[in-house]
Amino acid sequence: MRLLGVLGGMSWESTLSYYRLLNEGVRDARGGLHSAPLLLHSVDFAGIAALQKSGGWDEAGRQLAAAAQGLERAGAGALLLATNTMHKVAPAIEAAVDIPLLHIGDGVGTALKAQGCERAALLGTRFTMQEDFYRQRLGERFGIRVQVPDAAAMVEIDRVIFQELCLGRFLPEARDFYLAQLQQLKDEGAQAAILGCTEIGLLLDGCDSPLPLVDSTEEHVRMGLDWLLAGG
Repeated sequence: MRLLGVLGGMSWESTLSYYRLLNEGVRDARGGLHSAPLLLHSVDFAGIAALQKSGGWDEAGRQLAAAAQGLERAGAGALLLATNTMHKVAPAIEAAVDIPLLHIGDGVGTALKAQGCERAALLGTRFTMQEDFYRQRLGERFGIRVQVPDAAAMVEIDRVIFQELCLGRFLPEARDFYLAQLQQLKDEGAQAAILGCTEIGLLLDGCDSPLPLVDSTEEHVRMGLDWLLAGG
């Protein structure tokens, strides 16, 4: 099999899910003792989160680009950036390496198109919900319109991600709030919902959602598995 590089640690909770799902996927496809050939660079999220908060996206892009170059030098043939929000700096990473970055938006867009979805709700960090790097890719490449919660709800969704989910705290009050937001977005016309933060799937696991859910982590992992397993 090929060797896949993973840029993780943002947060390590979600990277843990990537590691598990990639290995389970290879095991299920190949059987026996097979597992996923991976190289992982796990950053210290505190520094990246501080750059997000201060608007230091160029520096964050430089740091992740340097990490991506290290994975390429170590032998990775493709990259997964194991976070939604930091795909804002995907162009900086892509410019720094000669191997493909498997973009999370493409996995999500493919899944939505397969469902026949033209209008999707998006839950994620405030950066993911407010800025255009995610919605632009879904719109231009897949023709999907993106809806987001109102401003007050976005503040609470973001707070839960950084103060609870990224710290491994999955509380019933947060789960109820997220489900209420999904119901509101459905009432406003959404046909499906993108779990656009890699920790949200952990919070809503097993819940009865008012909308069909597209878990960005699962779809991104599927892209990684397709690439790995295509290598024989």
